[in-house]
Amino acid sequence: MKKTFLSAALILAALHPLKADEGMWLPALISERIGDMQAKGLRLSAEDIYSVNQASLKDAVVLFGSGCTGELISGEGLLLTNHHCGYSYIQKHSSVEHDYLKDGFWAMNRSQELPNPGLTVRFLERMEDVTDAVLKGYKAKMTEEQRLALVKKNADKLKEQATKEGNGLKASVEALYYGNQYFLFVFREYRDIRLVGAPPSSIGKFGGETDNWMWPRHTGDFSIFRIYAGEDNLPADYSASNVPYQPKKSLKISRAGVKEGDFTFVYGCPGSTQEYVHSELVKYIQDVSDPEKIALRTTRLGLMKKYMDQSQAVRIQYSSKFASVANAWKKWQGEEKGLRKNRIVPVKQAYEERFADWAQGTRYEGLTERLAQLYAARNPLYRAYEYYNETVRSVEKLQMASGRRVDPKDYYQPIDEEIFVAMVSAFDKALEDSYKPEEFIRQRERFGSIGEWKDAIFADEELAKELAVSLDKFYNQNLAPQVRELGQAINLCYRDYMQGQMEFEPGKSFYPDANLTLRVAYGKVAGYRPTDAIWYTPVSTLRGIIEKDNPEIFDYNIPQALRDIYARGGYEEQPVCFLATNHTTGGNSGSPVLNAEGNLIGINFDRVWEGTMSDLIYDPEICRNVSLDVRYILFIIKEIGHADYLLNEMEFVD
Repeated sequence: MKKTFLSAALILAALHPLKADEGMWLPALISERIGDMQAKGLRLSAEDIYSVNQASLKDAVVLFGSGCTGELISGEGLLLTNHHCGYSYIQKHSSVEHDYLKDGFWAMNRSQELPNPGLTVRFLERMEDVTDAVLKGYKAKMTEEQRLALVKKNADKLKEQATKEGNGLKASVEALYYGNQYFLFVFREYRDIRLVGAPPSSIGKFGGETDNWMWPRHTGDFSIFRIYAGEDNLPADYSASNVPYQPKKSLKISRAGVKEGDFTFVYGCPGSTQEYVHSELVKYIQDVSDPEKIALRTTRLGLMKKYMDQSQAVRIQYSSKFASVANAWKKWQGEEKGLRKNRIVPVKQAYEERFADWAQGTRYEGLTERLAQLYAARNPLYRAYEYYNETVRSVEKLQMASGRRVDPKDYYQPIDEEIFVAMVSAFDKALEDSYKPEEFIRQRERFGSIGEWKDAIFADEELAKELAVSLDKFYNQNLAPQVRELGQAINLCYRDYMQGQMEFEPGKSFYPDANLTLRVAYGKVAGYRPTDAIWYTPVSTLRGIIEKDNPEIFDYNIPQALRDIYARGGYEEQPVCFLATNHTTGGNSGSPVLNAEGNLIGINFDRVWEGTMSDLIYDPEICRNVSLDVRYILFIIKEIGHADYLLNEMEFVD
């Protein structure tokens, strides 16, 4: 029978790291890395990091919402995450009269904490390798469709068994290494999460999109929530009678600070990486996808900003949307630049040539050529699908017309009208008519000018619905199945290619790509050289905030209280942020950054711009994660929020 999954010995081989500090490692398998971690400074055991038999650090870490990480910092359910992770919830509580985005929010007692319907956090109860169980009944003669059906059936059974007791238990079975291995993840989900504190945006988003992904960074990117539970400490719907959750483990906070070379590790939920992909995908991202999406979002951001600058109400309405659009926009710019500067496409191509030479006469022969052919077929279709998502699908009028929910509280029609004109024009110009539904072409010809078409769409609900439904139907029923079919063929090739890479380089450690499951990344505090003749030191201070302070620019207009504190003296060297070599990505936002003893020294919130290509390839010389120093968090809580009572809940060391 053809081998369909990797042996444990091959998967867990840990003879040498890929590159210094590279990797996002599964906590359940951390014993395979613990020796290297300890050699680099860690003073904990594998059981301290992950255990199902006793409280461990995993019990203090949560998946926050649907795409961030948070950590418990008290025995009373107090939770720390990024300001940008809590941003949409802070925004929902804000109004012109109570602008918590601009002014910040601090509950001075438990009764003032604000509920957030729909917000959940998930604690990992356990994870385990279930490859044999998921592939039970597999036969070599099965088609891929039959294999997928078998995997789903077996995975559903495992999830049902894992969650049968209820009490908030959730489970997922995740494919690792493109389906060569499967892991079961069992969570407990809490759904009464209340906002406790957030600094004003002039601190929490200091520097705005100008500083986003950049160093030096001076952003106080944190917010504080509290998890509530029923009297039995189990998940419960929101109720005034709920009590603060009592965690199995909460993090101790170190006030000792960091310095160059200190060991650090990040414990969080990285979202998505593609470290083992073919050069043709990297080339598409570098030459087509990133540049086109950057240009489209530049236009959308400019239109939003024009109106946001004119009205406080509109600024509140669109702050969360703007931040969401801008975050990826800025990241893609750094990614494209990093891929080109480091010549990643030629590097991948050279690797593929070596692999192809090695693979001759084996079952891996022709794999890289097959992947190149599949990408050649997929890329034009995928480009059209991406263009659809970035243009016409971003028009909120069309979203509403097709049944997708848009909160009226956060909608401003003049912005949407200008976005319609810009995005529909770009969509029409960039794609051939074969990629457009007949209704789109009919309406375009009927109205002639884009201005008349816009006026008609925003005045006639039925016309808008006809256009929106036709676009969704065309892309979801015509184009998406083609993209999906080619994607499945590509993933099937990657299943073999992944095995082949491991056999080709048996002395190299392979970590699974990120998929929003709990991982450990470790490294050290370190500066870096972005370009010739420039060296960035790894710690920023309050002095840098004062140097950037500008009352004329919204993103740099700090609270007067912060200016007054600085003027009194003694805070020039107050630490704000620091750099380290931990391998992180989206989803790691809000992750605890821990020292050698496992104590909290900061929270991860970003990467440096020059290293954002680390989702595709990690370069230890340039890839750095950016973290908020916990001492700045404590400083803001006390000096700006005047919420000293929160400090009484925390346990400090050093």
